[in-house]
Amino acid sequence: MGRLEGRVALVTGAARGIGLAAAERLACEGATVVATDVDAEAGRAAADRIGATFLRHDVADEAQWQAVVAAVRERHGALHAVVNNAGIEGDPEAAKDPEHAPLADWNRIFAVNAGGVFLGCKHTIPLLAQSGGGSIVNVASVATLVPTPFITAYGAAKSAVVHLTQSVALHCAQAGHRIRCNSVHPGQVNTPMLQGLFARFAAQAGVSAEAFGENFRQTIPLGAYQEPADIAAAILFLVSDESRYVTGQALAVDGGYALAH
Repeated sequence: MGRLEGRVALVTGAARGIGLAAAERLACEGATVVATDVDAEAGRAAADRIGATFLRHDVADEAQWQAVVAAVRERHGALHAVVNNAGIEGDPEAAKDPEHAPLADWNRIFAVNAGGVFLGCKHTIPLLAQSGGGSIVNVASVATLVPTPFITAYGAAKSAVVHLTQSVALHCAQAGHRIRCNSVHPGQVNTPMLQGLFARFAAQAGVSAEAFGENFRQTIPLGAYQEPADIAAAILFLVSDESRYVTGQALAVDGGYALAH
């Protein structure tokens, strides 16, 4: 029997990358998974592959959060785990440093990466509590642990997620909801988002993406990029009963990157 047998889990941003890996891992452990993403075509394909239910979902839209939670309640009658994973890098053409970054890009990044997590917590807490409790895992970033002037808004938004996670954890404990809330902090994970980021930085530096990636790899103490499955394993731990007394904590899965910077 899997560690999540009989439980219902909601995973946002599940079309690819960390979200897909998490949805797949939770499903393998017996969970009934509801996968959401703003990309309907990729999301449906991913959900079909892992045997999950798919719902199109813009996490920055409060009405869509209400609709998603209502659909989970109607179809499954309960909810036991929430993985707030959906996130964006922002406009790839926009400056990202604190001197030149446009406010519109900052606001959009915050709307998705911080606002989307807030809405996810706000609207799933009641159903989690009514289901007897559960676990919320908010996917943050190693960018909360080191300065990130090259992706200023991203790092700031993910840092907001850390404080929100602690507040949600304490609120739920004091309210007697039996809901735990923790954050996971991926380092440099081999995903399309990271590859796109490295390609842009490489172009700015006048080097190949391969050379840039190799140079960056050498700054990771464990000497390798993380894979989505590595983050999914951490999410599984925080969702499962193995972490039943863990709440309000930040778990870095970064190969030691933050230690060296």
